[in-house]
Amino acid sequence: MISTTQDRPAARRTVDPAARLRNSMAAVRVSLSGLGTHKTLTPEQKSEAADPFDASGQFLAASKKLLDTKHPAFRAVTGVRGRIIQYWKGMTLPYPEPGVRLIRLDQIDAFNRRLSELRDELEEAVEQLDRHYAELQSAARTRLGRLFNAQDYPPSLRNLFAVDWDYPSVEPPSYLQQVNPELYEQECRRVAARFDEALQLTEQAFCDELSQLIVHLNDRLSGVTDGKPKVFRDSAVTNLVEFFARFRNLNVRSNEQLDELVSQAQQIVQGLQPQALRENRILRQTVAGELADLRTSLDTLLVDRPRRNIVRRAPALQEAA
Repeated sequence: MISTTQDRPAARRTVDPAARLRNSMAAVRVSLSGLGTHKTLTPEQKSEAADPFDASGQFLAASKKLLDTKHPAFRAVTGVRGRIIQYWKGMTLPYPEPGVRLIRLDQIDAFNRRLSELRDELEEAVEQLDRHYAELQSAARTRLGRLFNAQDYPPSLRNLFAVDWDYPSVEPPSYLQQVNPELYEQECRRVAARFDEALQLTEQAFCDELSQLIVHLNDRLSGVTDGKPKVFRDSAVTNLVEFFARFRNLNVRSNEQLDELVSQAQQIVQGLQPQALRENRILRQTVAGELADLRTSLDTLLVDRPRRNIVRRAPALQEAA
């Protein structure tokens, strides 16, 4: 069951960013399962491997690679798994609980549809991988020699790769309000502090990502290798454009300085064509100079930005319209 704003204690609109985050988001968790491709050597095998070095097998860490993960069929599976994680993180904000992130309530349906599509893609890729499974095992037998053990390999790969997702509640259980009101209030404060921390993590993540993208683009525009301009790929610009879209989608308007810096960065690259940057030296120098100034401002924000106090502050409330 997805926790919605109706389930939550704060039923009124609030101007506090952490409370706004709490009222507009749900927790979402994505988990991937798959086949382990490495297996630790047995003590006897490690001892044998250590002998040529007059070493003790107890002090040797060694494993064997079961399958060729560079095989096109295996890489196809890895690619789908990577897209699943990328999509999940691109649609969500961090939350201070391992494996849990926050998604906008109005985007849950789209998230479900897309993950269902990616799950189908994963199943199809695994089917293709399973068709090459005997070939991969045969190659492993040749490469591993006496280390090969048929018992390391399951009969089929079809049911070993999967993706699952759910929406765990991060709110205090409502029954506590009747059973133990004091404990319920304690849990409310704990959850409120968690969302304060989530807001801090969100600001930090956006700052770090913007900084990395600006540094990379500035380096591509102003750097030289062997007296020639560095290789400049379209992604140096398009990655920034994608960041702006994600920032607009997920921004909870908690930091005016960050909002302003993102706006400035967007103005700098707005309308820029990668090919024009490659061909026009003056344009490259102009954009690089503007990015350098922006980077200085962003570095100042990263260093001097006051850390949000995790102790919950009393928010200013307005009656819901």
